[in-house]
Amino acid sequence: MYQFVYNKILRLLSQQVPATGIGLFRVFYGLVTLQEICFLYYFNHLIFDPVPYIDVEFPGIPLFLCLWGMVACCVVVGYRYQFALTANYLFWIVFVNFTPMQRDFDGGFDTFMIGVGFFLLFMPGDRAFSIDGLRYKLRNPFKHYNQYPPATVSALAYHLPIIVCLGWLYLDSDVHKQFAEHWRNGLGSWLPATQPYYVSALDMSPLLNLEWLQKTIGYTIIVFQFTFVFFYAHPRLRAVYLCIGLGLHLGITLTLNIYPFGMGMLICYVLLVPFRWWRTLVDCFKPKHPSLTVFYDQQCPLCNRTVLTINHFDLFGCIDFKSAQEYAAKYPQVVAIGMDTLLTDLYALDGRNRIYSGVETYRQILLKMRYSAIFGVLLGLPGIKQIAERQYRSIADSRQRINCNVECLVDTPLPDTTWYHRVFEQYGIQKPKALSMKLTKIVITLLFLQLNSTVHYGIFYRLPLDYEKLAFSKPISQASNALLMVSSTFLGITPHALYLHDHFEGYDRILGITYVEPNGTEHWLPFVNEQGRLLAPNWGRVHSMWANIAVTPTIDNQRLHKFIMKVTAFWGQKMGINLKDAIFNIKMKKIDAPTDWVFDQLHKNFLSQWLTIGSVKWTDKQISFDMPTDINSL
Repeated sequence: MYQFVYNKILRLLSQQVPATGIGLFRVFYGLVTLQEICFLYYFNHLIFDPVPYIDVEFPGIPLFLCLWGMVACCVVVGYRYQFALTANYLFWIVFVNFTPMQRDFDGGFDTFMIGVGFFLLFMPGDRAFSIDGLRYKLRNPFKHYNQYPPATVSALAYHLPIIVCLGWLYLDSDVHKQFAEHWRNGLGSWLPATQPYYVSALDMSPLLNLEWLQKTIGYTIIVFQFTFVFFYAHPRLRAVYLCIGLGLHLGITLTLNIYPFGMGMLICYVLLVPFRWWRTLVDCFKPKHPSLTVFYDQQCPLCNRTVLTINHFDLFGCIDFKSAQEYAAKYPQVVAIGMDTLLTDLYALDGRNRIYSGVETYRQILLKMRYSAIFGVLLGLPGIKQIAERQYRSIADSRQRINCNVECLVDTPLPDTTWYHRVFEQYGIQKPKALSMKLTKIVITLLFLQLNSTVHYGIFYRLPLDYEKLAFSKPISQASNALLMVSSTFLGITPHALYLHDHFEGYDRILGITYVEPNGTEHWLPFVNEQGRLLAPNWGRVHSMWANIAVTPTIDNQRLHKFIMKVTAFWGQKMGINLKDAIFNIKMKKIDAPTDWVFDQLHKNFLSQWLTIGSVKWTDKQISFDMPTDINSL
């Protein structure tokens, strides 16, 4: 196996491919992280306070979330790439492992994001769609943008994250699924989508009520996950696995209320898109001829930097820039302006031979680049246009011109301090075989850590064996747990036993909470509604807290009371309820989680009747419970 892995790594290491997918991968990873930070900020009192708004244990959390948000923005735009990715990776580890997020508010994708973030530390994510790429160009303003070749990276940067973050994860998940009856019956995707706590606001009943479709989807997922790591790279199968994977995780995002998990998995599929698809997509939007030709002063450093900046953001090549000194004479409309006048402003010529200058040139640039058209519209509004013209005039009249000689054309790039450049380009080019040997050992180590998780928790943990009678089982189990703690914390390698039989077996009751006004009127909290659905924005990790920890097949009263307290205190404050004297009713209704297909099961669970089983009362910001001692017997 060592030689097989070594040969694969050596071949992929030397193969150069476009950096487009890596850049988009970084952008989407940053966006998913940013939305999760916004979610944490909104629910920070519910998640981090022992008693929301009353007992605030971590008052600095909003500050650190804002700092993390700034780091995530840097990741999205590709600014200070190595620092931003390192800081983001550390923020994920700290928040997941040293706050209540891990214990009570598991997002279902936290370890996955840590694992992906680890690989991004060593990936060339700054080679495409990044501010760092622009900073590199701006160091050499007199070097035309056409002189920069398209960025390329090692093919290994694409394949290694796919294999570890998707391929091995799927295999681990597939092993666990073999022990779940509803998955063996082909209903693995159907059952969660019939449970009120787990569904989104979209009613998927027309699809759920087609038994053949649901079983086809269920068995397809099992086959897909088992074979993915072996066949995804095959040229004829790559598009097939891409489309099935996108459909699978898009379905999770739309159907279930664990949308962060679905979106987190979707970002990895950017790496799976064939390169020709990106070229075809760009060609669909790229005009046959530039929509606007802009003439600039070649001897003005500010003008040259402006050209480089606009071209960097002109993703579809809609704008063409030409030196006024070299090309103006070829355009009669421009010659009529006169060279002295032409060099005082930024002039542009569109496809209809209309001339623009100054701020109007910038406005046309924004409009012609398409995706930035809204800013072009705003720039033309009264008031904004006048302010922009005054600012433009003050800058244009004070700019300096220089006579560029050989020295100003010398390439003085920014030093590349990324780990990818140091490891894969500097060391890899000098000693490719030595680097391949080191990477082979690392990959085999990662495989061992993954097998530790899969074999221990996916197979032996689920086999009906009496391990207490085996003398060697205890030390092996302890060692395995220690390895899993390390691999889960820093690499995101963890058991992926999601929504199996041990989760839904006995899940025959759900709870809701209503608020009773002083006049006796009863209102549902904006948490669980009359159908039993968890309402937005109580999805993701808040859903996990309520549906996976508070309300389970075997309800623990201590945990339930803790989360009822958190939910009533949090939403009480949000709704303006005075907790000096407030009463909330606890509702329960029966549902069913069958392992065999049942027609219209989702609506049957929706229509089940609620019963009031108890109440909680807040008095002077102290909570008391009047509830059955054993809810499981109801």
